[in-house]
Amino acid sequence: MQNWVIVVAGGSGSRMGSETPKQFLYLLGKPIILHTLEKFIEFDDSINIVVVLPKGEESRFQKIVAEHQFNHPISIVQGGATRFHSVKNGLEKLENQGIVGIHDSVRPLVSVNTLKETYSKAKTLGNAIPVISPNDSMRWVDSKSNRSIDRGSLRIIQTPQCFKADLIKEAFNTEYQEAFTDDASVFEHAGYQINLVDGNRENIKITYPEDLIVCRAVYENFKTFAPAIPLLDVVDYLDNSFLV
Repeated sequence: MQNWVIVVAGGSGSRMGSETPKQFLYLLGKPIILHTLEKFIEFDDSINIVVVLPKGEESRFQKIVAEHQFNHPISIVQGGATRFHSVKNGLEKLENQGIVGIHDSVRPLVSVNTLKETYSKAKTLGNAIPVISPNDSMRWVDSKSNRSIDRGSLRIIQTPQCFKADLIKEAFNTEYQEAFTDDASVFEHAGYQINLVDGNRENIKITYPEDLIVCRAVYENFKTFAPAIPLLDVVDYLDNSFLV
């Protein structure tokens, strides 16, 4: 069964404090998005790649691909007004057979093991998404009050969110709703139960400057081992380095 990935690269860089969209910021000599794409090729060197870009960014991306001699075939699709519309545009490039992962372009530290587990479970059960447990205490907040909630019943959602291609294409054949915060919520709206797999804690979404600092530290100090090393080991290393 053929594997696909839709890499959603719609970030603007505003929360990063940069005029350059965050997916194009450099991390150890190459843009973040290329690190992300390389991870999927490491998982499956025959994977079909679809990259969804903001309007007007296609030429920048093609220049980056040429400069870094990235030779894997890529289909480029223009994004839409929301993530929902961007993913829907990307899904139009897919055949109806196979497994598709939908992934944030700024999650370069996803592990190959997470990819294997997520794609494998989606192949068996129709869908799978990676999750991790929250470490912090959580509170429910509304306009009048707040209260503590049991974090043991909560999970933090990551990507890639994987689905059988025909099922997710059918699920996206609907009108947009604000409740569609990710691809799994669209799939759930279509009547499906979502299957969870363990993600890797270091699979952070680079959103703020401090996220980029963590990623740089991981790559610089652990090189090719980076995506397989638990984030706590990275933190311990950095703590010890700063104490010297």
